[in-house]
Amino acid sequence: METRRLRMLVELSRLGSMRAVADVLGVTTSTVSQQIAVLADDVGAAVIEPDGRRVRLTPVGRRLAEHAVGILAAVEAARHDLAPDAEPNGILRVAGFATAIRTHVLPLVSAMAVSHPRVRVLIREHEPAEALRLLVEDATDLALTYDYNLAPTTEDPALRATALWTARWALGVPAHTAAREGTAPEVVAQFAGHDWIVNSRNVADETVIRTLASMAGFTPRTTHQADSLDLVEDMITAGLGVGLLPVDSLAVPGVRLVPLASPAVELRAYAVTRHGRLDWPPLALVTELLVRRANGGPVSPVPDHRPP
Repeated sequence: METRRLRMLVELSRLGSMRAVADVLGVTTSTVSQQIAVLADDVGAAVIEPDGRRVRLTPVGRRLAEHAVGILAAVEAARHDLAPDAEPNGILRVAGFATAIRTHVLPLVSAMAVSHPRVRVLIREHEPAEALRLLVEDATDLALTYDYNLAPTTEDPALRATALWTARWALGVPAHTAAREGTAPEVVAQFAGHDWIVNSRNVADETVIRTLASMAGFTPRTTHQADSLDLVEDMITAGLGVGLLPVDSLAVPGVRLVPLASPAVELRAYAVTRHGRLDWPPLALVTELLVRRANGGPVSPVPDHRPP
């Protein structure tokens, strides 16, 4: 049933005249008559009956009008609730990598519990490829993702990515290793004969490593896989190989970070949504707050897990 017809029925029950309904709603009397007739077809029973020169609602019509009052009120409430300028309200589903959640989302959740108590955030920790898949499947509302400048993510025309921050990465090697600084290809060339540690859930950092190795003229021997950066550091300390680590990693006694430049290696973080969804107040609010926090917070947040 169209809400426009229900509104006409409610007005008819109040005013008792199709002409009066037409005047109130700014339509013709014949339009009101036609729409009430269609509504009766929708119901499968007469909703009005003659009452002298006027009409009155049948018992079915009166009962439907009672329902219509509640239906129209709910529709109006929904319009106000979902309008772009409405007070944010509802459940927002967020899927993202651990550091974005810990460093940015959790503080926002705590702050919004006071400033926007009607917004509830549901969090799922996922690597970028997994989070993007959930977004495409409409199983989440906001995906926090990242890629590397040397291993960019292919753009999906159905998605909208908002840049958050960037973080420089270096080559992690055993602390006792004598490694000369230089361009990125010159640095990695010194470890052509070493084992390399890569991500266990994605190939992005391996793509970066293979790109730099190709520039240096060798093929890296990737032998170990780990998702946790803490584990990568432990593997490097144990002498199992070398791998990429954030420049802003906390100092680990057994690991030395060798800078990578020309080209630099940068991780780029994003807030990704489906096109057209940012009109929804809770999503618009959290996205705006994430951008604001990224611009005013640490310059280079360090992810706890490697990007997929």
